[in-house]
Amino acid sequence: MRIAIDVMGGDHAPDAILAGALDAIELIGPGDTLVLIGDEDVIREGIEERQLEAEPRLEVVGTTQVVEMAESPVEAIRNKPDSSIVRMGELGKKRAGDKRCEIVISAGNTGACVAAAQMHMRRLRGVHRPGIAITLPTFHGPVVLCDVGANPEPRPSHLHQYGHMAGVYANRVTGITEPKVAVLSIGGEEGKGNTLVRETHKLMKADERLNYVGYVEGRELFVGKADVVVCEGFTGNVVLKLAEGLSSGLFRTIAHEIFEIDPELAMKFEPVVKSIYKKHDYHEYGGAPLLGANGICMICHGSSEARTIKNAVRAAIHFANHDVNEAIVDALAETPATAEESA
Repeated sequence: MRIAIDVMGGDHAPDAILAGALDAIELIGPGDTLVLIGDEDVIREGIEERQLEAEPRLEVVGTTQVVEMAESPVEAIRNKPDSSIVRMGELGKKRAGDKRCEIVISAGNTGACVAAAQMHMRRLRGVHRPGIAITLPTFHGPVVLCDVGANPEPRPSHLHQYGHMAGVYANRVTGITEPKVAVLSIGGEEGKGNTLVRETHKLMKADERLNYVGYVEGRELFVGKADVVVCEGFTGNVVLKLAEGLSSGLFRTIAHEIFEIDPELAMKFEPVVKSIYKKHDYHEYGGAPLLGANGICMICHGSSEARTIKNAVRAAIHFANHDVNEAIVDALAETPATAEESA
């Protein structure tokens, strides 16, 4: 297996990304390769510092351009053909006779990552639009939310497919049997939501292959009503960032209050708080898969640290070992076509 990592993407690139990539060597087999993409001098210097010059599982692909986090994705892909993100997408493309990278990973500009993946890796057979899926840890178990940023202006048929793709992911990766699928809305009543939500609801409800349970509100994401929740990428990204900020803020507040009341009690509770926080720490999850891409594309948080990248490699290998893409193709092949144009 060949795994390409964009060393130049992310708020803490290239140092933290390169460190995480080199840490991930212990996760791959003797016949696997980590392909490090970015400034060749920086990468080779980092390899030398770790005394890994003789490591046969490392390969360097030098690039001269970097897509910045604030750049327009489409313009960046068009104007920076020698950027690490574009080269990463090219390495993930299936071409006869080439050494393709089955996995690509980046913490860079999300829109550019999605654009590069769609342009070069293309889509799985039957997929209209890829979507980013993240796993939200809850007291009742994991909840898969899709999409969280790839497709901010989807059609109902796209969200319908997300229900199937995220359902496959929830089943294969998180081990949920017959995952309950829902649509994120502003209320549980049949007529609630905008046109996109209502039309998606109709498609979901008519599809007997989905274990569809209807609408869920934002507060119901964490109470076990559904295992898979679909929404458009704009709303999904807001939900994701809100959940991250709320989780971090709550843990800090709880730790502070306990310490203020009784420092000794705080020390006793510290292992418990740390254990719970770890379950809600996005660095531990590594990255979110771009479901529907023709390959494995893991998109990491912009503020990824070294451990985030290492865990992204771990998550990508887990994804590959569970044949998620093959199952998605099979699921969509049996899904009734809608009247919408797939383009």
